Amino acid sequence: MTKNSPVAIRGLYAITPDETDTARLLDLCKMALAGGATVLQYRNKRVSGEQAREQAQALLAMCRAYRVPLIINDDVELAAKLDADGVHLGIDDGDITAARSTLGASKIIGASCYNNLGLAQQAARLGADYVAFGACFPSSTKPHAPRADMTLFQQARELGVPVVAIGGITLDNAASVVSAGADAIAVIGALWNAADIKAQANQFNQLFS
Repeated sequence: MTKNSPVAIRGLYAITPDETDTARLLDLCKMALAGGATVLQYRNKRVSGEQAREQAQALLAMCRAYRVPLIINDDVELAAKLDADGVHLGIDDGDITAARSTLGASKIIGASCYNNLGLAQQAARLGADYVAFGACFPSSTKPHAPRADMTLFQQARELGVPVVAIGGITLDNAASVVSAGADAIAVIGALWNAADIKAQANQFNQLFS
C-alpha cells in the first residue's frame, strides 16, 4: 500500500489480448485470474464502442469476483461510466489531474513513463498511483517503443509509488526485472500465448514470493 494508492500494485499485471470474441476473452482472463494475476488491464485495440463497453463490463464483474482491480487503458470516460477501479494513461491519453477529477480520489491512476524518470516524477507529483517503465525488452506489441534501462526501477523508489515494468517480459527474463526493483510486471504475449495460461500466471507470480 502506498501513500497514493488504494491497493498495492504488486505481482503479475495482466494486460488483455486484442480478442474480438468476447466469450474467448473472458475465458482467457478467467484463467489468468485463477492463476493469480493481481491486476487486469482492459486494453483491446481491435474493438471499440459498445463492444468495448460490453467486454469491459463483463471483465469488471469477473475481477470483482476475484477481488482484483480492473484498470481501463486510455479511456477515462469508460472507466467512469463502468465504475472500474482505475485508468492507465499514456503520454497522449489525457491529463492525470483531469482524470482524478473525473474518477475521484479512490480510483487507481497509472501512467506510462517509457524510459523517462522525469515523466515518472511529474506523474507522481500529479497524483498517479503507480508509474510504468518500458519497453524493458524487445516487444512484439510495440516494436518501436524506446528501451527502458533497468536502473530506472531503483531510481524511481524515491517516488513512493509502485513501479511497473512492461515490454517483452517473459518467464526467461522476468526475474531480472524483479531483481532490478519492479513491483509488478505487465505481461501480454508471454501470458496469453502460453499453452497453460493459469500455470503461466502462477509462475510469473512466484517471482514475487
